[in-house]
Amino acid sequence: MTDQRQSAQDYFRLLLLTVVGQAFTAAGYALDEQPVQWAGGRFRFSKVLDGGLYGFIEFQLLTYADNEWVSGQPSRFRVTLIRSDQPAPYAPTDHPDAARRELAALVVEDFGVGILPSADHWWEFRGTDELGKALAEAGYLVVGYGMPWLAGDLEPPSG
Repeated sequence: MTDQRQSAQDYFRLLLLTVVGQAFTAAGYALDEQPVQWAGGRFRFSKVLDGGLYGFIEFQLLTYADNEWVSGQPSRFRVTLIRSDQPAPYAPTDHPDAARRELAALVVEDFGVGILPSADHWWEFRGTDELGKALAEAGYLVVGYGMPWLAGDLEPPSG
């Protein structure tokens, strides 16, 4: 089971870098070298932002393998955006510009864009084709909304 899960995490990382890696790198984000977190399904890109802040784009993967208890469940991932004055995204901070938001909530609730089914959206997939499409959609939203929001260049409309 561990080998299967580990290979699923490695495969996700490979596809993640294939689909969004070039765009994220061009924007100055790099995948953190954290194999222990990768094995647990957490893949974090980070960047030093202006004003002494850090931006983090975190993909959290939940993989499902067929067994006697679960069969046919899709694997899924979600994307969390974090802005902090700390180099560790979950370190305590009281900085006024620190923020943490799920990508789906930012797009659906904050910006009012109904491209996703809900603000609590997880991208689901079964197989390579669906994973590639899900990563492309999430990556598109990260580049269009997440990165500018992290940088403070794009704020949701007020009102």
